[in-house]
Amino acid sequence: MRQVKPNQREQVLMRLADHLGRARGSHPLRVAIDGPDAAGKTRLADDLAHLLGQQQDVIRLSVDRFHRPAAVRRRRGSLSAEGYYLDSFDHDIIIDSVLRPLGPGGDGHYLPAAYDHRADEPVPPTYQRAAAHAILLFDGVFLLRPELREHWDVALYLHVAPEVTLRRALERDLDLFGSAAAVEQRYRGRYLPGQELYRAEARPLDRADIVLDMGDPLNPTVLRWAADAS
Repeated sequence: MRQVKPNQREQVLMRLADHLGRARGSHPLRVAIDGPDAAGKTRLADDLAHLLGQQQDVIRLSVDRFHRPAAVRRRRGSLSAEGYYLDSFDHDIIIDSVLRPLGPGGDGHYLPAAYDHRADEPVPPTYQRAAAHAILLFDGVFLLRPELREHWDVALYLHVAPEVTLRRALERDLDLFGSAAAVEQRYRGRYLPGQELYRAEARPLDRADIVLDMGDPLNPTVLRWAADAS
């Protein structure tokens, strides 16, 4: 039977899984999967979780489970780029209830979710216990901001150009916002400039261990793979 050669995406996923599998230490490996909106973070993290989960324990979390209340997120205005970057997520809870407990000297008890942003209400806290050699795959925007940067053991950044983000959003978020005009207004007014603020302050493309160009999600290109992440 003829073997089918893995495609580019499969090759990158296998390389990532191999690296993360070898990078485990005395505490759960905390992996950030960062990138702008519509870069493909969730799908890549899910695919990687499936691949890794065949061999070891995987914790799959998202920054979307740690929103702040709508009144806080929108206090600078619904189209504020500063509000998107500065007010969207509760980084203190992420650090205190996820990243520190899973880090060196932590007790392994972590909070998988804190807030339901669709219902705009807190999620009852239900802590879980991580296996000592688990791998945390945490996806979301702004994960390499100064408050969070030191708490990741490995950081991936998925790069797409702003026009690609907008093009994908016009397909993905049409039902959410109701019209193409509303999607474009939200992205051009809030999300894209919010990402510009983030890149200017945090320089995620420079600080991430691994940078992938996701302009074609089926054929990701490695832009940088740090020497210590080989």
